[in-house]
Amino acid sequence: MSKLFIKQSKQYAETRPCYPEKLFDYIASKTPCHDLAWDVGTGSGQAARSLAGIFKNVIATDTSQKQLELAPKLPNIRYEHTPPVMSIAEVEQKLTPKSSVDLMIVAQALHWFDLPNFYQQVKHVLKKPNGVLAAWCYTVPRVNSIVDTVFDRFYTVDSDPYWDPARKLVNDKYKTIDFPFVPVDGEENTGPFEFVTEQLMDLDGFFTYIRSWSAYQTAKEKGVELLGDHVIEAFKQAWNEGGDHGPKDVKFPVNLRIGKV
Repeated sequence: MSKLFIKQSKQYAETRPCYPEKLFDYIASKTPCHDLAWDVGTGSGQAARSLAGIFKNVIATDTSQKQLELAPKLPNIRYEHTPPVMSIAEVEQKLTPKSSVDLMIVAQALHWFDLPNFYQQVKHVLKKPNGVLAAWCYTVPRVNSIVDTVFDRFYTVDSDPYWDPARKLVNDKYKTIDFPFVPVDGEENTGPFEFVTEQLMDLDGFFTYIRSWSAYQTAKEKGVELLGDHVIEAFKQAWNEGGDHGPKDVKFPVNLRIGKV
């Protein structure tokens, strides 16, 4: 999976949305202790930075060294480059012992994981009985009705052949992803619970966000330029409709699954 993002690591770090403060406040409210959190698949550290303001210590791991090099360096975050699959013994040796973690999070990455192996690790390292796993994805951006019409055709028609099948789990808002955990206190189920994050983007930034997609990289490797001249022109006309050429608030729906061991 990490290979899909290596070549566009800089674009990923620059344009992927930050996650809303309300999301982390909610997760923190469901996590009794705030000593140690582990951000799995941290990428360039967007979520780890927010965790560092809540937890005494944060472990942030990723399979891409290039993305980790772009992550924010904070004194209570320990970044580790890890292989795609680790045994329990490797986790204990390299990262953390059994029943030591208060919270594990996976931001926009759970659909890439070997879930049976990963969930074995989760249940091993989370504290009993109240250790929490929170995993979320964000779906397609929303700008306005005119831009969204152009984007939706681009997403569902032009880019669709180049998405990995795992992307369907994101399109389904993680409703169908396997999540064998108990609801956290105060909830009747494990979600998904919806939040929204917003990012101010100009059109060039919006294109850079698209270029950070794994589907864009896959298409490029097959000799296909998804953002061809006709596509760029369609986006320009929609973006500049009514003479508004400036940046726009782009909303990303965030869908959270959360549970405890």
